[in-house]
Amino acid sequence: MKRIPSLDGLRAISISLVIAGHWTAKHHQLTFLAVYANLGVRIFFVISGYLITTVLLTEQRRIGALSLRDFYVRRAYRILPAAFAFIVPVLVLHWHELRWYDVAAATAYLVNFDFAAPWFIGHLWSLSVEEQFYFLWPAVLKKCFRYRVPILGGVIALAPIYSAACYLLKVPGGGYGTLPAVADDLAVGCLLAIFASRIPKIGRLLASVILIAVLLIPQFAADTRGRTLVMLFVLWPVMHFAIGGLILHVVQSPYKLLNIAPVVFLGRISYSLYLWQQLFFFRPEPWPAYVVFPLASGFACVSYFFVEQPMLRLRDTRQDAAIRARLHFAMAGD
Repeated sequence: MKRIPSLDGLRAISISLVIAGHWTAKHHQLTFLAVYANLGVRIFFVISGYLITTVLLTEQRRIGALSLRDFYVRRAYRILPAAFAFIVPVLVLHWHELRWYDVAAATAYLVNFDFAAPWFIGHLWSLSVEEQFYFLWPAVLKKCFRYRVPILGGVIALAPIYSAACYLLKVPGGGYGTLPAVADDLAVGCLLAIFASRIPKIGRLLASVILIAVLLIPQFAADTRGRTLVMLFVLWPVMHFAIGGLILHVVQSPYKLLNIAPVVFLGRISYSLYLWQQLFFFRPEPWPAYVVFPLASGFACVSYFFVEQPMLRLRDTRQDAAIRARLHFAMAGD
């Protein structure tokens, strides 16, 4: 499937928000920006739901069925090599700070359930959420295709209830980071993929209003029980759908800024950059920005060019060979 316009640009914005938020939180400067690290991750989740569901629905339309094996193989080539290129050396470097269950959580993509994960693997919680989503959603879509919309609606409705229950039970962070707490972000992206072709074009005025909502909602201080409930049941759902609206807008009306080469490149290395930035932004003793940014970007580029790209080329070569083999046998059978 061809690359969807503007998505790499949105990924570039998302990783920029994450990095800016992490840096300001650690250096105690411009601290109002710290909340936007979480916004960046939420944008990633909505994009992921939208993109993965678009791929699955395209396959469903073209061949009339979903191949879970092919999907999982494609995702494994895309996600695992770069992840393990980060995880293995980091675990070796910091082995003396690790407990056995930290290692198990990092390698099994369960860091989002390891609430005391060390700082150098703590950010893998979001990748764990993604992997759990990749594992569950295609199977649900294949088995319950007719009920895909009600299922997604139920996920969106239940997520704030789950989070409220976690706060009530004193679960750290209200259970944020566990899949049920953030599944609504992913579900909004999935719904967007299902209904995108039926939604009228979003104009720039409406998109501007949506953007203001996305920028202002993270500044809401959920510092009382009542304000926390407002955040969970009103503001976060509004923000998730607003993010979906922005994604649809920039796909419908691609902006040049989101599609110029430097921005697209930043979006394409965003996965590796997210993996490696934690080592430099969240060190016990922060390094200055002029050291941190080049180091994180350098490691991300090495990972992108020498791990991600070769594995994707290998995946595509094997996939093409498998397709040719299937065509050969089909023609032989005729």
